[in-house]
Amino acid sequence: MASRLAVLASGRGSNSQAIIDHFDNLARERVAKVVLVASNRADSPALIRAATASIDIAHFNANDDGSELLALLQKSRIDLVVLAGYLKRIPPKVISEYAGRIVNIHPALLPAFGGDGMYGARVHEAVIASGAEETGVTVHLVDDDYDQGPIVAQWRVRVDKSDTAESLAARVLNVEHVVYPRAVEMVAILQQLESKSPV
Repeated sequence: MASRLAVLASGRGSNSQAIIDHFDNLARERVAKVVLVASNRADSPALIRAATASIDIAHFNANDDGSELLALLQKSRIDLVVLAGYLKRIPPKVISEYAGRIVNIHPALLPAFGGDGMYGARVHEAVIASGAEETGVTVHLVDDDYDQGPIVAQWRVRVDKSDTAESLAARVLNVEHVVYPRAVEMVAILQQLESKSPV
C-alpha cells in the first residue's frame, strides 16, 4: 500500500509540486502519494498548487505547541512528513510522534552552512562569501536540532566566480526538484520494508 505523504510548505511550493508530479508520473507501482499539503500561511501558493491537483489542503497555527499540526497529521493518517520550503521549527511533540519520518531539504552541503536562521538567500550568500567552489543540496531526517538529523542524500553543485546569490539559488533549486522527490521515494520504500520486517 502506498505511503501517505503530507507536504508542509510556507512559500511558493515548487518543491511540493515536484514531489506531487514525481509520484503522479511513476510508471511502476506507486510507493507513495501526497494526500495533504499544509501551510502555516493561509495565502501560500503551495496550497493553490495542491488544490489544483485535487489534493487536500490545510492551514494551521504554527505558533502553538504542535498540537494542531499533530492532530491534522493524525486525522489524515500520514506516514511520512515532507518539509518543502517550510520555514517554521517542528515542535518536539510532532518530532517525537513522527521520529524518523520527517524529511527536509537544505540548499547546501550539510553540515556546512546550516543551523538556526540559515535558509533561502542567506545560505547562498554565505556560500559565495566563503569562497567555496561547490555547494549542493542535502536531504536529511529532522530531529530536535536545526539541520542536524541523519543525512539521506546529497548532490553537489558548482559555484561559479560570476555567481550571485540569485543565480546560485536558481541552479540549486533545479537540483532540488530532481533529488528531493527521489530521496523521499527512497525513504518511503525503506519505511515500508522496515514495517514488513519480522520483529
